[in-house]
Amino acid sequence: MTKLSVNINKVATIRNARGGNVPNVLQVALDCEKFGAEGITVHPRPDERHIRYQDVRDLKPCLTTEFNIEGNPIPEFINLVCEIKPTQVTLVPDAHDAITSNSGWDTVKNQSFLQEVTQEFQANGIRVSIFVGTEPLYLEYAAKAGADRVELYTEPYASMYPIDRDKALTPFLEAAKVARKLELGLNAGHDLSLENLEFLHKHIPWLDEVSIGHALISEALYLGLKETIKRYKEQLV
Repeated sequence: MTKLSVNINKVATIRNARGGNVPNVLQVALDCEKFGAEGITVHPRPDERHIRYQDVRDLKPCLTTEFNIEGNPIPEFINLVCEIKPTQVTLVPDAHDAITSNSGWDTVKNQSFLQEVTQEFQANGIRVSIFVGTEPLYLEYAAKAGADRVELYTEPYASMYPIDRDKALTPFLEAAKVARKLELGLNAGHDLSLENLEFLHKHIPWLDEVSIGHALISEALYLGLKETIKRYKEQLV
């Protein structure tokens, strides 16, 4: 079964809007685990506008599921990840002022750099996933860089899905086949929701993990966190 990793950045965004510790990021993470999530994802950014570096430190000793830290491997991020030693690090080419992740790596242009940081993380016992689009060449160079997995950037799928779901799926299905041929583990994330996840998973059942934050936290405002996680897990069987 494909694992569900809940990205809790949006919980931290709400907390930071007022200061203090409401909602409690750690408690929400523990509740996600209790309700059946198989992982927790965070994406600390340099300006700490949502998840803070201290949040990452506070979460690590308390989590019992897989911990996935996403981010651009700038020196501060590399140091944090090597200190925390999560289950997985997902390398994302974010600009410092990006509102959210909006592209995958050009793994051809950045192969040497990605290979260097991948080796450093793996030497610390951390699984490495590289955030990519659907271009087969970029998947091939992610494998050459030594990645354990790739995470497909699924915003284009989510955007096209209401218009033509088969057309939306096609490049992702082909990329997933390339990843499997390359013996890369396969994750997916960005703008996946209860509306579009089931169709993706039905056609790519060998996904190892999906990382979902914005939609899941938003849907939980209506359904409750427990019910929302239950519905996501039902789509991943």
